[in-house]
Amino acid sequence: MRTICFYFQVHQPYRLKPYRFFDIGDDHYYWDDFLNRNVMRRVAQKCYLPMNAILLELIEKHQGAFKVTFSFSGTYLDQLEAYAPDVLESFQRLVATGHVEVLSETYGHSLAALKSKEEFARMVNQHKEKIQRLFNGYTPKVFRNTELIYSDQIGEMVADMGYKGILTEGAKHVLGWKSPNYVYQNSIKPELKVLLKNFLLSDDIAFRFSNKTWKDYPLTVEKFISWIKPIPASEPVLNLFMDYETFGEHQWKETGIFEFMRALPEAVLSQTDYGFSTPSEVLSQVEPVSAIHVPYPISWADEERDLTAWLGNDLQDEAFDRLYELEKIVRKLDDPDLIRDWNYLQTSDHFYYMCTKFFSDGDIHSYFSPYDTPYDAFINYMNVLSDFVLRIKEKQKELELIP
Repeated sequence: MRTICFYFQVHQPYRLKPYRFFDIGDDHYYWDDFLNRNVMRRVAQKCYLPMNAILLELIEKHQGAFKVTFSFSGTYLDQLEAYAPDVLESFQRLVATGHVEVLSETYGHSLAALKSKEEFARMVNQHKEKIQRLFNGYTPKVFRNTELIYSDQIGEMVADMGYKGILTEGAKHVLGWKSPNYVYQNSIKPELKVLLKNFLLSDDIAFRFSNKTWKDYPLTVEKFISWIKPIPASEPVLNLFMDYETFGEHQWKETGIFEFMRALPEAVLSQTDYGFSTPSEVLSQVEPVSAIHVPYPISWADEERDLTAWLGNDLQDEAFDRLYELEKIVRKLDDPDLIRDWNYLQTSDHFYYMCTKFFSDGDIHSYFSPYDTPYDAFINYMNVLSDFVLRIKEKQKELELIP
């Protein structure tokens, strides 16, 4: 039997408050608590609570034949504890069914894998400890890097940390003629298996579902079933990876997205030869067909499926480089308040807001950004970073005074 692997990314950043040049050295708190709480509560009501209820209903209805997978960023989990304990409890109920897998990732939803092996490992371990604490000792076995960013070298680091598998994008420029509907393996560490997103079918749900200009609008369960049936029987796994906020937030309730998801599992199980599996189950049951060679990092963002959503223009590169110049001293100081802000300042969203892309992807970037322009995002971030540097210097002086 072939299988569908449903994976959902669940993430919210800690957004910065408006931070002026004149705040540097005077105001050491950077986070817009009002905005962060409002976003969390709004998305909780529109997406997290109703969709969690639907998934629990589906798992119980199909007696474990339906399964899903989540990854939660550490910044998201921190905000759940602060602003939405009811949502956290609903996720805990889902995981307790035994039919939901939780993946490992970086605590701060960071780009550390591109800059520092040590910081990457620290963030992954911190995230694992958080998952264990919140989900009754649950220990993730499969890894998912921020925004599905992956390369041969990143896979090597993940394998060295003991993970048996990793998720990434089925990018066309990497796959060429190959299909994403197989299990692959890392080209440096073959013991690390690689699951690739089928971006066409995933994005039909995540991005095109309510697009009335799309030639296949409206997307119905029957239509989706007719698309997956002709996939060759030799292709064992269909990986549908997407943001969890697809349901109710990006695709509003009025689009019929909840009804679509509620009806899909029964149609799959009754009308096709597909079942549902978690990544760990797929990796334990399906042998890889070959290595996949990814010498340069890929991601699931934008048309290019590369890093240009976060890095590549002068604003992003300057902010990124200035931030990671502080890595060693922050770790050496080991101050809880500095570490907290260090984690949150690494979140990839801050660099995403500085993206100057236009045309096809520009509207997407502006939709997610709280800033009027990428330049506003850069100025605000660098003001905060300047104050963060002052705090580091003050802490150094304080420790030097200790006999």
